[in-house]
Amino acid sequence: MRTILSQELYPVFWLILGIALAIAEAATVQLVAIWFSLGAVAAIIPALMGAPVWAQFLVFVAVSALAMVGTRPFVKRFLNVKQERTNADRVIGQTGVVLQEIDNDRAQGRVLVMGLDWSARSVDGTDIPVDAKVTILAIEGVKLIVEAKEILDKEELKEEQPCY
Repeated sequence: MRTILSQELYPVFWLILGIALAIAEAATVQLVAIWFSLGAVAAIIPALMGAPVWAQFLVFVAVSALAMVGTRPFVKRFLNVKQERTNADRVIGQTGVVLQEIDNDRAQGRVLVMGLDWSARSVDGTDIPVDAKVTILAIEGVKLIVEAKEILDKEELKEEQPCY
């Protein structure tokens, strides 16, 4: 059987593969290639002992799989980055006042919340009239997703709007 590499070059191949995978891991920092890098380094041992290619590949796969199964859950727990809330996220959970009737079918609606005028849509597709109080549930793109709370009369509306 003819081989692509001579037996003496297999350790060099596994070393180069291990380094390339380590570099790929350093570039992505997503825990994608580090286990395969360890498997490639481990495959150098049978390659130096003159083991057949299938045995080297078996060591590569086995060590990669064991490293992944053994360390991935542990490492992912420590790499779980907490998502930072943005200034826009502060409006979630706040109460706003409808400035323009919210009508999902016509893709219209404006809400005043924390002194800012936002485009808004209702969470359940119901129309919400002007001057109604709404609770902000989420932000999708640049639109608030709201739920109707109560209708305000004109005097309450004036009290809700901040003076500048």
